[in-house]
Amino acid sequence: MSTSAERNTPLERTRASDRAYATLLDEIQSGALAPGTVLAEVEQAARLGVSRTPLREALQQLSAAGLVEQQSPRVTVVAGIDAGDIRSLFEIRRALEESAARLAAARGDAALFRALADEFALAGASLDAATGRDDYYALIARFDQAVDAAVDNDYIAAALRTVRTHLVRVRRMARDKRDRLAASVAEHRLIAEALAERDGDLAAHATHVHLRNALTSILDSIQNSDITQDQGES
Repeated sequence: MSTSAERNTPLERTRASDRAYATLLDEIQSGALAPGTVLAEVEQAARLGVSRTPLREALQQLSAAGLVEQQSPRVTVVAGIDAGDIRSLFEIRRALEESAARLAAARGDAALFRALADEFALAGASLDAATGRDDYYALIARFDQAVDAAVDNDYIAAALRTVRTHLVRVRRMARDKRDRLAASVAEHRLIAEALAERDGDLAAHATHVHLRNALTSILDSIQNSDITQDQGES
């Protein structure tokens, strides 16, 4: 006899799979589910309060995004990420974001980017406030949304969504360094100002410099963290 969960309508299963996907995505990005964690269907379905069909659909979405991997037909694990993966991620990020900057400079709302540049000008002084860093990341998210809207290219937007999904994991792996965050604020301000001035070359160059600095900082942070851990275990 089939259970009520198994008799759910396709719409109900879709909603359940969306909920499962959102929860697992957040846990993977936050590090609550560490790389290598086994995601057993029975246990995860029970934990998330869904049946196995929507859970499988959620795992398929995560697999398509490269966040989990199938080690065997019955074993799914959270995918790992190392320095090589991070460099590869930034290679595609650089190509996409520099192109997006040029397009946004030509197509975007100059007044909107001027307003965002003004917000970045104020953000540096707020980094040490209780919610300063969260507010700054929220400002970056709004800036990214403005660039995406200006570019108005579904293919670029879809590719950037995939990159940003992994970028959340990378950011959480690295330590928030006050000096680096302050530099990031200034770099974003310059990009926004270039977009407001419709200077595509400057916007692309400023984006290139920002991503180079971000990659260097992330790799240094991860390397130093590994060294510290090795020393602590010796």
